[in-house]
Amino acid sequence: MTKTLIVPGLDGSRAPHWQHWWAMTDPQALMVDLPEPGRPVPDHWEIELAGAILRHPDSILVGHSLGSILIARLLSRWPQLRVRAALLVAPAETFGSDRIGQFGRIPEQALGIPGTVVASHDDPWMGFSRAAGLADAWGSRLIDLGRAGHINAAAGFGPWPGGKRLRDDLLLRSARPAALTARPLFRDRSSHHA
Repeated sequence: MTKTLIVPGLDGSRAPHWQHWWAMTDPQALMVDLPEPGRPVPDHWEIELAGAILRHPDSILVGHSLGSILIARLLSRWPQLRVRAALLVAPAETFGSDRIGQFGRIPEQALGIPGTVVASHDDPWMGFSRAAGLADAWGSRLIDLGRAGHINAAAGFGPWPGGKRLRDDLLLRSARPAALTARPLFRDRSSHHA
């Protein structure tokens, strides 16, 4: 069964955040324990997430806010990591932020895996057009939630079954085709001498 690795953002995702709810209600989900969630150090967060991916290869990553940026950053630096797909919810702008500016410029290259970006028109951490541009750069599908704030508990996203449905869609989009059982194109004629 495919594991879902939940990647929180700045200050973590304590109850009643939807990521906490998801980790508590889905036996195949695991919250990635990022060190010092209130004072993130990019390299430390990357090491922790990479370790979780190495322990659970071919997982689906579900990031929120800075967790989404961490996923994009890690996949751009380490494309050989075995990740099946990524759900990137309410990415946060790092440029100009005192608390997360150390994450530097957000990577704007294809992630190399199926992805979905979920964005809001009134998210205080990133404008909708910027999120749409990142979705395009990352080669990801864009989901427009309208006016949903930062898609967190403060915006009314405690239990969020819609997030699990988006993950399930990614499972289908990233399914590997069954091995082909076609007949061989060439026959070994060396043993069929007349």
